[in-house]
Amino acid sequence: MAETSTQVPVTVLTGYLGAGKTTLLNRILTEQHGRKYAVIINEFGELGVDNDLVVDTDEEVFEMNNGCICCTVRGDLIRIVGGLMKRRGKFDGIIIETTGLANPAPVAQTFFVDEGVKEKARLDAIVTVVDAKHLPARLKDSHEAEDQIAFADVIVLNKTDLVTPDELEAVEQQIRKINKFAVIHRTERASLPIDQVLNRGAFDLNRVLARDPEFLTGEDDHEHNEDITSLSFEVERPIDPEKFNAWIGGLLQDKGQDLLRTKGILAYENEDRRFAFQAVHMIADGDFIGPWKDGDPRVSRIVFIGRNLNRPQLRRGFEGCVAD
Repeated sequence: MAETSTQVPVTVLTGYLGAGKTTLLNRILTEQHGRKYAVIINEFGELGVDNDLVVDTDEEVFEMNNGCICCTVRGDLIRIVGGLMKRRGKFDGIIIETTGLANPAPVAQTFFVDEGVKEKARLDAIVTVVDAKHLPARLKDSHEAEDQIAFADVIVLNKTDLVTPDELEAVEQQIRKINKFAVIHRTERASLPIDQVLNRGAFDLNRVLARDPEFLTGEDDHEHNEDITSLSFEVERPIDPEKFNAWIGGLLQDKGQDLLRTKGILAYENEDRRFAFQAVHMIADGDFIGPWKDGDPRVSRIVFIGRNLNRPQLRRGFEGCVAD
């Protein structure tokens, strides 16, 4: 997604119940960083209590109750963001705290789906707070905990003081099996420099690659015996945009429920600029993100994170997109 100076950065703050999301949010709202944030809190259930847990602040806090942010609440989110945009000069960014039971995908999709929102706001990063002590148990009994990690661009591995160094290492390995691309910060009481979670540009592949050129490397990385896996492929010949669009469109339509995140950097035929593609389930977006550097191999790479991924099928499909 192309970033422009007129787009407001949006941080989605997610994590399982009790992981420390509100602690992190309170840190953001009370630190002296000189920026103002509008906060949208999505709570599960009809009565909101999260709002009462958030520190008293000058920032504006909006609540959306009655369930996780999903199709029914997406309208609320679009309405609130639209309203905020009319007062654009009064804040520097938007933070959306999802309920601990939420899959963050529908929130992310809002920034792809609605043209008005897409024009005025950009998804900056999905930040997932993880409880180091309780994560192993959560991964056994909750799909949501796993999904929240799989979607993350930044992971705040919290409550590290409650586990031994060996346990912490084991937890981090579990996280890496689900998502080997996210940046992980180890914290106690969600204490870390705020600029490590805000204005990261982490959902912007161009920024990710500037920080980590190897982000999309590693062909056919495949985790066995895990519910969520990640696969990555690369091709050295130029990609035909029409072939790619036809293939990826059909794939997302057919398998989108299982595809949590898809990200790719593509070398289109007869094009000197890199094309960044990304999708959340069925919702896709893409844009040119600047030229290939002189001497850099023009290799197209794509990463899939999801369930029930068919490696040979995905590989054949991607390789079938090369230009004749």
